[in-house]
Amino acid sequence: MLDLPPVSGDRGLRRLAAGTLLAAFRGTTAPDWILREVEDGLGGVTLFGFNVADAGQLAALTGKLGTAGDLIVSLDEEGGDVTRIAYHAGSPYPGNAALGVVDDVLLTRAVYHSIGGELRRCGVNLDMAPDADVNTADDNPVIGTRAFGDDAALVARHTVAAVEGLQSTGVAACVKHFPGHGATRQDSHLEIPLVDVDLGLLHDRELAPFRAAIEAGTKSIMTAHVRVPALTGTAPATLSPAALTELLRGELGFDGVVITDALDMHAITKSVGLVEGAVLSLAAGSDLLCLGPLPTHDDIRGIIDGVVEAVRAGRLPLARLEQAAERTARLHEWLAGPHDGTAVSAEVGLTAARRAISLRGGRAPLVNPLVLEVETPPTIAVGEVPWGFAPWLPTAEILRVKPDGGLAESLLARATGRSLVIVVKDAHRHEAGRTFVSALLAERPDATVVEMGLPIWRPPSAAYIATYGAARANAQAAAELLTA
Repeated sequence: MLDLPPVSGDRGLRRLAAGTLLAAFRGTTAPDWILREVEDGLGGVTLFGFNVADAGQLAALTGKLGTAGDLIVSLDEEGGDVTRIAYHAGSPYPGNAALGVVDDVLLTRAVYHSIGGELRRCGVNLDMAPDADVNTADDNPVIGTRAFGDDAALVARHTVAAVEGLQSTGVAACVKHFPGHGATRQDSHLEIPLVDVDLGLLHDRELAPFRAAIEAGTKSIMTAHVRVPALTGTAPATLSPAALTELLRGELGFDGVVITDALDMHAITKSVGLVEGAVLSLAAGSDLLCLGPLPTHDDIRGIIDGVVEAVRAGRLPLARLEQAAERTARLHEWLAGPHDGTAVSAEVGLTAARRAISLRGGRAPLVNPLVLEVETPPTIAVGEVPWGFAPWLPTAEILRVKPDGGLAESLLARATGRSLVIVVKDAHRHEAGRTFVSALLAERPDATVVEMGLPIWRPPSAAYIATYGAARANAQAAAELLTA
């Protein structure tokens, strides 16, 4: 046991409660209230794209936060579509789907080592990555290209490589989303998704990457707001003692830090509420509560008050908060220890994207190309990260178009005598997009289709390029192939 200061009176209890929170705030500078909360024991912060302008600004922000106290500074930097440090430009690293297709664990380790190096230089010490979900539902609205694939063994070995790459730089990995979000067809930002599997399949498939990550020494694991009836009954895993204490702690033997997915997601706020969700999750076995971007300062103070009141009322054992504080303190000890360094490779992301890309069908040289990028609604996890070919095809005419059949005739006329390139993201999930693309291809079977999501829907005609992600690196690799 670490030598933690004793809890004495209301102030000590309040510091323990505050120490379980990862708060968020708006803007690229730290507001005074967040600095005061850090001084009063706040466990840490979670940063989002709206907190980041560039690497220099991020380093200044984390440095300012560090002057107020010792804290966890976390964000979601998965590479690929989910990026925070490159939120305004797109990631120079492909995501997990591309890495899984290449299936070179040394490459995956190198990519995550470079990501970790960038984060370390910017003062971020915990990355809410990698995604260890086994994506077995083609129409999964929230995982998709964030997963290494749909094979448990492949996902497990690349999860280990990602953990090793990150943690070699001194940045803690947070493997997510336990006990598995890959078989869902609902988005936990909006509702409680269902993972309808028996315990045997759960152990063989969903849990395999988490077992491997625990053996590899991951410092933290993130819970999922998913309901697994065979394990959690009617509750999401984030609020389930059966999932977090009995399975993750007991059966799988994980003694690192358990971090919740964002508690402001509808799966929690529309079921038990933000404060009650915090109390129930701590009681279930969580150590750090990621609050997400929506809670205000008043909400955060209300959560602290709610946790304190739950301890006083006997609903939440004080020992549970002390245990969470001990685990967080051990994480801080590790973060302060010696590590291999923070080398960043400018080329490893593009190398990985080039190796992942695939081409089916013939491809003619581009002639005065018209590139149609079919609009795709962004997911909440990804946000408004830019994507597309504009930086890499400067001589092409590039149009971002809605999948409106009424536009097809005029666009086809515009493409007369020119090369036509049609770019889609996860076309299998968007019927309007498929119909629109099919109408274009009926008249232009010589067009090239570029799929920047999962290549599940493939039109019967046309050359077809699959990038396995829409990161900046994926687009550059595809542009190189188109112009080769």
